[in-house]
Amino acid sequence: MAPASSKEHPFPGEERVIAVREVSKSFGPGGRSVAALTRVSMEMRPGVVTGLVGPDGAGKTTLMRILAGLVIPDSGEVTVLGMDATRQSLKVQASIGYMPQRFGLYEDLTVQENMDLYADLQGVPEELRQERYRELMHMTGLGPFTSRLARRLSGGMKQKLGLACTLIRPPRLLLLDEPTVGVDPVSRRELWAIVARLVQEEGMTVLLSTAYLDEAEQCGEVVILHEGQVLGSGPPGSFTNQIKGRAFAVRAAGMKKRYIQERLAGAPDVIDAVIQGDHVRLVTGTAAPPDVRTLLPGAEDVSVQPAPPRFEDCFIAMLRERGAGGKADEGMKGPSGVAAPDFAKEGNWEHIIEVRDVKRSFGDFYAVKGITFNVRKGEVFGLLGANGAGKSTTFRMLCGLLPAGSGRLLVDGMDLRHAAAAARARIGYMSQKFSLYGNLSVRQNLDFFSSAYGLTGQRRAERISSVLGQFELSGFADTRSLDLSLGYKQRLAMACALMHEPGILFLDEPTSGVDPLARREFWRHINDLAGQGITVLVTTHFMEESEYCDRLAIMSAGRILALGSPEDIKARAATAETPAPSMEDAFISLIMADEQAGGIT
Repeated sequence: MAPASSKEHPFPGEERVIAVREVSKSFGPGGRSVAALTRVSMEMRPGVVTGLVGPDGAGKTTLMRILAGLVIPDSGEVTVLGMDATRQSLKVQASIGYMPQRFGLYEDLTVQENMDLYADLQGVPEELRQERYRELMHMTGLGPFTSRLARRLSGGMKQKLGLACTLIRPPRLLLLDEPTVGVDPVSRRELWAIVARLVQEEGMTVLLSTAYLDEAEQCGEVVILHEGQVLGSGPPGSFTNQIKGRAFAVRAAGMKKRYIQERLAGAPDVIDAVIQGDHVRLVTGTAAPPDVRTLLPGAEDVSVQPAPPRFEDCFIAMLRERGAGGKADEGMKGPSGVAAPDFAKEGNWEHIIEVRDVKRSFGDFYAVKGITFNVRKGEVFGLLGANGAGKSTTFRMLCGLLPAGSGRLLVDGMDLRHAAAAARARIGYMSQKFSLYGNLSVRQNLDFFSSAYGLTGQRRAERISSVLGQFELSGFADTRSLDLSLGYKQRLAMACALMHEPGILFLDEPTSGVDPLARREFWRHINDLAGQGITVLVTTHFMEESEYCDRLAIMSAGRILALGSPEDIKARAATAETPAPSMEDAFISLIMADEQAGGIT
């Protein structure tokens, strides 16, 4: 998708919609002063979508709230639409639209009631409302759902309702704080289409923070934040060009991609190593590929080809150069450090999970409609689908947390209809919201979960000590989990799920909202677990993450649309117009084809 931008400035009298000069802001939880922003300066031109990009804890939300007049900076100047955002905060708020994370909806009100409430809050006259409502419902596709409670909307529909409420009074400047976190690729694409229309047809200026670096490439300008400081700003292409000649695609016939990635990540001069399609993508510090033959002993038919640079490559390189996240092979440390050789080669292993014609309804609504699949021991199995497709319901049934309505569920040889408690003792489960106790410290959370899993005495103490080191949490052992950054909450949640050393691990959207560095660390740990023979089931909305899976099932409206390896599913979606689709292309193609066939109910 092309960057959303406008050829003409909609506000010719304003050279800069936003001007930030030397802004600093600190917070002091627990008596400590933590710098959220340090001497930040940036500008925004009118009629442009500007992306605010940075790792978790970079200061993106703090800067957004300062621009919205909701937080007062400690020092510096902030001008928004020609107004001082500190002294004229109410005027600023009356002139902009601001959608915070989680969309700011009232869950117990209907779609229409939410819009009416926001119209009241924004002072929109009654005579202007109906026409605006019609425009917004048409733009977002929510027209048929005005009487539905907000809490009963899917994540993508909540996203669009939050945006509609923000736009009831058309603002001159729109601030969107990570609006696509936790929503599926179809909803992400729909939101970007709406943003493009707002800029091109209504002349709005948009500042959008995002954890998706492919979204940043769609922006007219980007501002990169790290640890509260601006690392750079400009068109995405100006960053991408810095990586020319330093990106490579590595293939080795018959060898698992995650094993190739694990070995190459530790090579000298390698900045980044990620799985992409049928190869491992390398980014090096210099324009010379590593000698992969010496790094992959026993590999056959190894090839190294130049790859086109991406904005994400430069982003990761900039952070690595500043010591963020360590080297490409560092981060959360698994017990072995590398994938076990037994799992380096492709192979077939015994089934450890069997699902046969499983259904589950809630009243008259069927969330799962007769699904069938197997999962092999030591496999990374991905469950993909749009919001509301039935992924989380399937996970909860497999974990023994929710009984199936009908069908057969076997986990590690045990029938969940008769031995749910025994099966739960052999699995670890990490939910979307991490299920941590915010007022308990890191150590207290680990102690609680180890007790819940039946660990006592010396073994409990040893496991707590082990995971504190393994997940690099020792320095935060006495910190409340509420005060951890999202990336460290993720580490703690996974550590809790692994306290009893389960053979099967369920991860329900574990990287939602987490920055790219934390996602890389997380997947390196998953690879290590799979290399030890642990079976991993994962749901994700990051389509590139699905490439790490051995096999995938794509769900829609409670059914499985496709089942197979990432390569199989992409091949199924290939067309003459798109002969080599990405996983996101394939996902959207399958979902849209099912909708057109009348599969969505």
